[in-house]
Amino acid sequence: MIKSKSEMTLISHFNELKQRLLFCVITFILIFIICYFFSSQIYQFLLEPFLKISKNLDHRKLIYTSPTEAFLAYLKLSLYSTIFFSFPIFFAQIYLFLAPALYKNEKKIVLLTIFFSSFLFLFGAIFSYYFVLPMALKFFSAFENIGSINNEMPIFLETKISEYLNFAINLLFGFGVAFLSPIFLLFLIKSGVVKIKDLRSKRRYWIVVIFIVSAVLTPPDVLSQISLAILLIILFEIVILIGNKF
Repeated sequence: MIKSKSEMTLISHFNELKQRLLFCVITFILIFIICYFFSSQIYQFLLEPFLKISKNLDHRKLIYTSPTEAFLAYLKLSLYSTIFFSFPIFFAQIYLFLAPALYKNEKKIVLLTIFFSSFLFLFGAIFSYYFVLPMALKFFSAFENIGSINNEMPIFLETKISEYLNFAINLLFGFGVAFLSPIFLLFLIKSGVVKIKDLRSKRRYWIVVIFIVSAVLTPPDVLSQISLAILLIILFEIVILIGNKF
């Protein structure tokens, strides 16, 4: 039985998709192995803000309370690091698969979306690492008492290795995802779900939503929440300014 042209095209697309998925899986596994090999160095990088706020490095240490905790923490760190480093490769494979079916202007839009999504996510994570994470750690470490004033019992911050990892990763990825909101809003504007005039007229409600999202994504200290909220409001205003061009 001779296959029709449409059936052959469908099979070729399916084979290409399967090859690209296989490439992504193999790449993910290889990057995971590399990240696990360097997991100790990656963890030390995440610990830099923690060390900078330390009042007494002689007493500063991280602990784990079960035999498997450190191993699982390094596995989790390797997984998140792999996801972070794999995103550009996955985006490239998605674009290469869709490119033959796109017009020239559509290719440009997809490339710009991929570029700005990656840039905004990276910017959010970097901002969180260098500004928000140290600020949050400084706030929480203020409850330490390393002196012997009035014969008080010293209180030291000795966090578990898994708890610090969760704290840092949630903050970095939370800010990275939050900074993707302009792309999401522009997509809604482009698809006609949201209109610029609605964003302007209901600005106060959007600002309330932004503060709620900031409170959810950041630790329970006011400075972190306000920092993220202010940045998201700035991005929101930028979307309003450039939204009409879309």
